[in-house]
Parts: sequence; C-alpha cells; structure tokens
Amino acid sequence: MIVLQRLKLLVQAVLDWLARRSRSVELTASIGAERARSGLASAKFAIVALAVLGTAGTLLYRYPPVHGIGPDEIGVRANRFSGRVDEWRTGSVLVIPGLHELRLYSLRDRTYRPEQVARADGPAPLQSIEGLSLGVDLSFRYALDPLKVKVMAKTFPQDIGGEIVDPAVQGVIYKVFARYTVREIFSTRRADIQEAIQTEVGTKLAADGILLKSMLMGKVDLPADYRRGMEGLLAEELATAKMRYTLELKDKRVKETELEGEAQKVRREKAAEAAAREQVIAAQAQEEAMAHVLPLKERQIEQRKLEAEADKATRIKNAETSAEARRIEANGEADARQRLADAEAYRLEQVGKVNAEQMVREGAALSRHPLLVQKALADKLSDKIQVIIAPPPTDGSFLAGAILGGQIKGRQ
Repeated sequence: MIVLQRLKLLVQAVLDWLARRSRSVELTASIGAERARSGLASAKFAIVALAVLGTAGTLLYRYPPVHGIGPDEIGVRANRFSGRVDEWRTGSVLVIPGLHELRLYSLRDRTYRPEQVARADGPAPLQSIEGLSLGVDLSFRYALDPLKVKVMAKTFPQDIGGEIVDPAVQGVIYKVFARYTVREIFSTRRADIQEAIQTEVGTKLAADGILLKSMLMGKVDLPADYRRGMEGLLAEELATAKMRYTLELKDKRVKETELEGEAQKVRREKAAEAAAREQVIAAQAQEEAMAHVLPLKERQIEQRKLEAEADKATRIKNAETSAEARRIEANGEADARQRLADAEAYRLEQVGKVNAEQMVREGAALSRHPLLVQKALADKLSDKIQVIIAPPPTDGSFLAGAILGGQIKGRQ
C-alpha cells in the first residue's frame, strides 16, 4: 500500500510537471526549437521512470515480501543461493522473491481413508488367506511431526497424503490381511489385525516425519456367496446351539427337581429332629425349673409369714405408741387448762385489788373534793359540754337540777 501511494504521488507530480511545461510552451512560443527539444527529452525520461516504478509496484503487489504464518502452521524458508533452511512458527516472515522460497505446512490432524478397499466388489479389494476378496472400511488419522518438518521439508512432496501416506498404507494393509482367513477378519482377530496395521504403518510414516495418531477398522464387506454361506452356517450353528442349550436346560431342570426333593426330605428330617430336641430340651428345662422353683416357693411362703409377724408387731407397737401419745397429750392439755384457770383467777384477784384500791382512792378524793363528781358526769355526757363548777346545794339535791330549776323560775 505504501508503494502504491508513492507511485500515485510520483505520477501526479509528473502530470503536474507536464502541465506546467505545456503551459510554459504556450506562453513562450517564441522560444527556440532547442528548448523544445530539451523539454521533450525530459518528458521521455519521466515516462521511463514512471514505467519502471509501476512495474516494481506491480511485482510487489503480486509477490509481497512479507508472509504471515498461522498458529496451527509451520513455515520453512529456503535460500535459493546458500541452501540455508530456516523454520518459522506463528508470526510474519520476510520472503524476497527470487532469493527465498517459503513452504507452509499445516500441523492439524488429517484423515486418510482408502476408498478402493472399502468394498468387496471395489476396484482394489483386499484378499484373505483363502484368496477371497473382501472390503474393509479403514480410517487413519495422522499429522506432521513438528520436530522433523525442518529436516524433511526438502523431501516432502506437495500432496503428502497421496504420495507418502497412501503408498505406506497400501503396502501394509494388503500384506496384513493376506495372513488371516475371512472368519478371523470378520470376528475373532479384528483387534490383532488393527494392532498389526497400526504398528507397521506408524513405523513407516514415522521414518518420513509423519505421526500416526490412530487407526480405526470399521465395517467388513464380505463376498456375496461367502456371506450367504456364512449366514446358513450361522443359522445351523444357532440351531445346534439352541438345541444344546435346550437339552442342557432340561437336564438342569431334572437335576433341580431331584435336588429340591432331596432338600425337602432333608428339611423335613431336620425339622422333626429339631422339634424332638426342642421337646426334650423343654422337658429338661421344666424339670430343672421345678427343682429351683419349689425351694423358692417355700422360701417365699416363709418370708411372707415373717413379713406378717413383723407387720403385726409393727402395728401393735404403733398402737401403743399412739395411745401413749394421746395420754400424754391429754395430761398436757389438763395441766394447761389448770394453769390457765389459775392464771385467770390470779388475774381477777389482782384486778379486784387494783379496782378496790382505785375506788378507795377515788372515794377519798371525792370526799375531799365533791365537785369532781360533777366534772366526771359532764365528761361522760359529752366532750362538747362546758363544765361549770359550783358549790353543791345545801339540801343535797343534784347540782344540775338546781341550776335548771333556778333558770325556769327566773324566766317566770
């Protein structure tokens, strides 16, 4: 792109220059023929330079000097003059046309399937040891060995699968299958055949820098006549095997019936013996139990008698203790009542003495102060009555009567 841009700029400059030259020629038509010839010579030089640059740009566009290498590829660059070979991984590599030659190899797994041997009536079927044609569906998965690409790059052809893998596989599979019979190939020796082919093909391809990852052996296509004969043979074998299995099954059923009868007989005998032994053991156990139970019963009876006597003595003792307690309680209650009566009599006697002495004191006080009787009367009547102390009447009448009587007389 940069080269094309520069080429365009150069062409544009040449065209501008030619335009300016043409205008200058028109304006200076009077200039001599010598200048015209020099201008034409300069224009021819510019056209030649333009042609050279265009050719170089075209070559660079068709043969770019920089090539990219993908992550699953490996590039081998060879120098045509020195013979040096360089290996390049993911990235970009400079390839000068005419000097370098770059070859890219894919490191991805590839699959090869020889179609010519897939059918018994194909173009090149396999041959068994009996000379019968048969077809086998084979699949080989391989990849280039990254460690040997640089060394083997000079000898690698363009079509690796068709020029290396195909001859190696063809040279092995015909030889291996020719060692076995059709029956072995079809059923009994498939694993051995697959292992032998994988080992021999892997060894051959490894010598050419190719790794054999896996090999699969699929459907086996048998000849039509052989297939019909095998189907009949298999049918007869299946019928024979079925009859054999049927006879064996019946024989096993007869033996099973005999064994079941003997087993039932043995079970009944064992059950009868076990029942008899159980009865004997039960009788012996009962006898032994009675020998232990009778003394135990006697001890229980004696123990119950002792418990009854102990209970009787306990009840008597409890009754005596209860009677003694009630007698003590009665005596204590009588003593308490007597003491209470004595205390009450003593209290009444003391209260009487106190009251008598108080009456004597009060009588003496009243004798000395008769007006106290009136005060006491008034206090007992009400606390709202005002007390008036006056000398008693001479006739011995009540003081209040005299006061009330005098007030009545005064009002009249």
